[in-house]
Amino acid sequence: MQRALFIGRFQPFHNAHLIDIKKVLKEADEVIIAIGSSQEKDTLDNPFSYNERKQMVANTLKNNKIRHYKIYPVPDLYNDKKWVDYIKKNLPKYDFVYSGNQWTLRCFKRHDSKVKKIKLIKGISSTIIRDKIIKNKNWQSLVPKEIVDYIKKIKGVERIKKIYEIK
Repeated sequence: MQRALFIGRFQPFHNAHLIDIKKVLKEADEVIIAIGSSQEKDTLDNPFSYNERKQMVANTLKNNKIRHYKIYPVPDLYNDKKWVDYIKKNLPKYDFVYSGNQWTLRCFKRHDSKVKKIKLIKGISSTIIRDKIIKNKNWQSLVPKEIVDYIKKIKGVERIKKIYEIK
Protein backbone atom coordinates (compact mmCIF):
# COMPACT_ATOMS: atom_id res chain seq x y z
CA MET A 1 0.00 0.00 0.00
CA GLN A 2 1.35 3.41 -1.00
CA ARG A 3 0.85 6.19 1.53
CA ALA A 4 1.45 9.88 0.87
CA LEU A 5 2.04 12.72 3.30
CA PHE A 6 0.40 16.01 2.31
CA ILE A 7 1.44 18.97 4.45
CA GLY A 8 -0.21 22.38 4.68
CA ARG A 9 -1.54 24.95 7.08
CA PHE A 10 -4.94 25.13 5.35
CA GLN A 11 -5.75 28.67 6.54
CA PRO A 12 -8.34 28.08 5.05
CA PHE A 13 -8.58 24.85 3.04
CA HIS A 14 -9.26 25.87 -0.58
CA ASN A 15 -10.04 24.51 -4.04
CA ALA A 16 -6.39 23.90 -4.92
CA HIS A 17 -5.93 21.80 -1.77
CA LEU A 18 -8.90 19.67 -2.80
CA ILE A 19 -7.55 19.25 -6.33
CA ASP A 20 -4.14 18.31 -4.92
CA ILE A 21 -5.55 15.67 -2.58
CA LYS A 22 -7.51 14.12 -5.46
CA LYS A 23 -4.30 14.00 -7.54
CA VAL A 24 -2.31 12.51 -4.67
CA LEU A 25 -4.91 9.77 -4.27
CA LYS A 26 -4.41 8.79 -7.92
CA GLU A 27 -0.80 7.92 -7.00
CA ALA A 28 -1.31 6.66 -3.44
CA ASP A 29 -3.81 4.46 -1.65
CA GLU A 30 -4.04 6.75 1.36
CA VAL A 31 -3.09 10.33 2.18
CA ILE A 32 -1.88 11.48 5.57
CA ILE A 33 -2.90 15.12 5.91
CA ALA A 34 -0.57 17.00 8.23
CA ILE A 35 -1.98 20.29 9.45
CA GLY A 36 1.03 22.47 10.14
CA SER A 37 1.33 25.27 12.69
CA SER A 38 -1.23 23.28 14.66
CA GLN A 39 -0.63 25.27 17.83
CA GLU A 40 -1.40 28.58 16.09
CA LYS A 41 -4.76 30.38 16.00
CA ASP A 42 -6.19 33.89 16.06
CA THR A 43 -3.30 35.46 14.14
CA LEU A 44 -3.40 37.05 10.70
CA ASP A 45 -1.41 34.19 9.12
CA ASN A 46 -3.16 31.52 11.19
CA PRO A 47 -6.68 32.68 12.06
CA PHE A 48 -8.18 29.20 12.43
CA SER A 49 -7.40 26.66 15.14
CA TYR A 50 -6.22 23.14 14.39
CA ASN A 51 -9.66 21.73 15.25
CA GLU A 52 -11.37 24.22 12.94
CA ARG A 53 -9.01 23.38 10.08
CA LYS A 54 -9.40 19.66 10.72
CA GLN A 55 -13.19 20.08 10.54
CA MET A 56 -12.92 22.10 7.30
CA VAL A 57 -10.82 19.38 5.65
CA ALA A 58 -12.98 16.52 6.94
CA ASN A 59 -16.26 18.19 5.87
CA THR A 60 -14.93 18.83 2.37
CA LEU A 61 -13.43 15.38 1.86
CA LYS A 62 -16.56 13.66 3.16
CA ASN A 63 -18.79 15.63 0.78
CA ASN A 64 -16.43 14.77 -2.09
CA LYS A 65 -16.64 11.08 -1.16
CA ILE A 66 -12.93 10.90 -0.31
CA ARG A 67 -12.36 8.32 2.40
CA HIS A 68 -8.74 7.19 2.33
CA TYR A 69 -7.17 9.82 4.54
CA LYS A 70 -6.18 10.58 8.11
CA ILE A 71 -5.55 14.01 9.63
CA TYR A 72 -2.83 14.84 12.16
CA PRO A 73 -1.66 18.02 13.90
CA VAL A 74 1.94 19.11 13.37
CA PRO A 75 3.20 21.96 15.56
CA ASP A 76 5.94 24.37 14.59
CA LEU A 77 9.18 23.36 16.30
CA TYR A 78 11.41 26.09 14.81
CA ASN A 79 14.09 23.57 13.94
CA ASP A 80 14.01 21.81 10.56
CA LYS A 81 15.48 18.50 11.75
CA LYS A 82 13.33 18.31 14.89
CA TRP A 83 10.24 19.11 12.83
CA VAL A 84 10.88 16.34 10.30
CA ASP A 85 11.83 13.92 13.10
CA TYR A 86 8.58 14.79 14.93
CA ILE A 87 6.55 13.96 11.80
CA LYS A 88 8.42 10.71 11.19
CA LYS A 89 7.94 9.65 14.82
CA ASN A 90 4.32 10.75 15.39
CA LEU A 91 2.57 10.20 12.05
CA PRO A 92 2.06 6.94 10.17
CA LYS A 93 4.82 5.77 7.82
CA TYR A 94 4.58 7.32 4.36
CA ASP A 95 6.23 6.72 0.98
CA PHE A 96 6.16 10.24 -0.47
CA VAL A 97 5.83 13.82 0.77
CA TYR A 98 3.69 16.24 -1.24
CA SER A 99 3.78 19.98 -0.73
CA GLY A 100 3.79 23.21 -2.66
CA ASN A 101 6.01 24.86 -0.07
CA GLN A 102 9.70 25.00 -1.01
CA TRP A 103 10.86 25.08 2.61
CA THR A 104 8.84 21.95 3.46
CA LEU A 105 10.15 20.08 0.43
CA ARG A 106 13.72 21.09 1.22
CA CYS A 107 13.39 19.93 4.84
CA PHE A 108 12.21 16.48 3.80
CA LYS A 109 14.66 16.13 0.95
CA ARG A 110 17.52 16.76 3.40
CA HIS A 111 16.23 13.99 5.64
CA ASP A 112 16.00 11.20 3.07
CA SER A 113 12.36 11.46 2.10
CA LYS A 114 11.00 11.19 -1.42
CA VAL A 115 9.33 14.49 -2.22
CA LYS A 116 6.92 15.58 -4.92
CA LYS A 117 6.10 19.22 -5.53
CA ILE A 118 2.48 19.92 -6.20
CA LYS A 119 1.68 22.40 -8.93
CA LEU A 120 0.39 25.61 -7.43
CA ILE A 121 -2.70 27.08 -9.07
CA LYS A 122 -2.26 30.73 -9.93
CA GLY A 123 -4.60 32.99 -8.02
CA ILE A 124 -5.51 30.49 -5.31
CA SER A 125 -3.77 30.54 -1.96
CA SER A 126 -4.87 30.89 1.63
CA THR A 127 -3.04 34.23 1.80
CA ILE A 128 -5.01 35.54 -1.19
CA ILE A 129 -8.26 34.28 0.35
CA ARG A 130 -7.59 35.99 3.70
CA ASP A 131 -6.67 39.20 1.86
CA LYS A 132 -9.92 39.06 -0.12
CA ILE A 133 -11.87 38.52 3.10
CA ILE A 134 -10.24 41.60 4.65
CA LYS A 135 -10.97 43.69 1.53
CA ASN A 136 -14.58 42.48 1.16
CA LYS A 137 -13.80 40.89 -2.21
CA ASN A 138 -15.14 37.59 -3.54
CA TRP A 139 -13.23 34.84 -1.76
CA GLN A 140 -16.03 32.30 -1.82
CA SER A 141 -15.27 31.11 -5.36
CA LEU A 142 -11.77 30.03 -4.25
CA VAL A 143 -12.95 27.54 -1.62
CA PRO A 144 -15.35 24.58 -1.62
CA LYS A 145 -18.91 25.35 -0.54
CA GLU A 146 -18.35 23.42 2.71
CA ILE A 147 -15.62 25.90 3.65
CA VAL A 148 -17.81 28.94 2.92
CA ASP A 149 -20.53 27.46 5.12
CA TYR A 150 -18.14 26.53 7.92
CA ILE A 151 -16.36 29.90 7.96
CA LYS A 152 -19.75 31.62 8.18
CA LYS A 153 -20.83 29.26 10.98
CA ILE A 154 -17.75 30.03 13.11
CA LYS A 155 -17.85 33.75 12.23
CA GLY A 156 -14.46 33.41 10.55
CA VAL A 157 -14.87 36.49 8.34
CA GLU A 158 -15.50 38.69 11.35
CA ARG A 159 -12.58 37.11 13.21
CA ILE A 160 -10.11 37.66 10.35
CA LYS A 161 -11.22 41.28 9.99
CA LYS A 162 -10.89 41.86 13.74
CA ILE A 163 -7.39 40.32 13.79
CA TYR A 164 -6.41 42.52 10.84
CA GLU A 165 -7.66 45.67 12.62
CA ILE A 166 -5.55 44.84 15.68
CA LYS A 167 -2.39 44.47 13.57
